[in-house]
Amino acid sequence: MTFEDLKSALPEPAKDIKLNLSSLANESALTEMQRAGTFIVSAIAARNTEVLRAVLAEFAPKLTKDELAAAQSGAAIMAMNNVYYRFTHLASSPDYRQMPAKLRMNAMAKPGTDKATFELWSLAVSAVNGCGMCMDSHEKILREHGVSAEAIQAAVRIGAVIHAAATVLDANEAFAEIGDVTRAAA
Repeated sequence: MTFEDLKSALPEPAKDIKLNLSSLANESALTEMQRAGTFIVSAIAARNTEVLRAVLAEFAPKLTKDELAAAQSGAAIMAMNNVYYRFTHLASSPDYRQMPAKLRMNAMAKPGTDKATFELWSLAVSAVNGCGMCMDSHEKILREHGVSAEAIQAAVRIGAVIHAAATVLDANEAFAEIGDVTRAAA
């Protein structure tokens, strides 16, 4: 599936998602590398194979081998961290916030891209996964690295739209089945 196929697969009720995919593919607040990686990490986090294949077809060629590996690594680490830190943040007992995580996170020390870009990608995944503690942490580091609010917002907008596209495509199957049942009943 290509990126154009992805947009075409979105039904009329998701027209805004299709329009947002088009505009965000050219988002000027991010560099081409930042934008490409943000689309990729967001697609990994959205957990929809069709979306991931379309995003990889469009954006993987815009990254070096090391940058693509950094995107994969960032999505993997944040998949783990977002669950763990969301738990420590939401659990009633403060004990867990005081305990060391005891999770390997070596990729964060040598991510394969510059620190700000890796943090930007981590923020996008954290937004998709809904981890407020991680979002706060990555946003703070990004601001310390001089990343603009516009670039941060752009990364989160990409995550939001990719997540929405995945949600719509997942729902399409159920709607198709309902349509088949409706036609058969008529």
